[in-house]
Amino acid sequence: MTTETAESATTWLTEDEQRAWRIHLDVSRLLMYQLERDLQPFGLTNNDYEILVNLSEAEDRRMRMSDLAKSTLQSKSRLSHQITRMEAAGYVRRENCEEDRRGLYAVLTEHGWDTMRHVAPRHVASVREHFIDLIPPHALAAYREALSPVATHLRTTRPR
Repeated sequence: MTTETAESATTWLTEDEQRAWRIHLDVSRLLMYQLERDLQPFGLTNNDYEILVNLSEAEDRRMRMSDLAKSTLQSKSRLSHQITRMEAAGYVRRENCEEDRRGLYAVLTEHGWDTMRHVAPRHVASVREHFIDLIPPHALAAYREALSPVATHLRTTRPR
């Protein structure tokens, strides 16, 4: 396909679609930046916090590393490096998987659980201040409804 053919086959965004897309990009980047800044005083990144949340909500506060990688959309290699840093900070530890000798669990330590309990209320306050409380309840419901099909689509099309 030539460049000219590809361009003529493209359905370009309308002005309204372009504005919606650009505001989505702005909000996504700015919100994640702000949430990261609000976690910095606790020595955590958004990735750290996401892992702590996943482990704190998992049965026995532990997850197979492969499941945690899928849940956090990280490669196994990247997650392994992340877990190594979090182990050094005392938030998590690795345990062998008895059912599968090649598998490993990431396990939330008591220090990790205490950190999660300390940071979570402040993180929720940050999410409220910079996102939830700025959107009227009726618009929040519409936002959730509008983005649900996008999330479903992306979950089903991402590589395994």
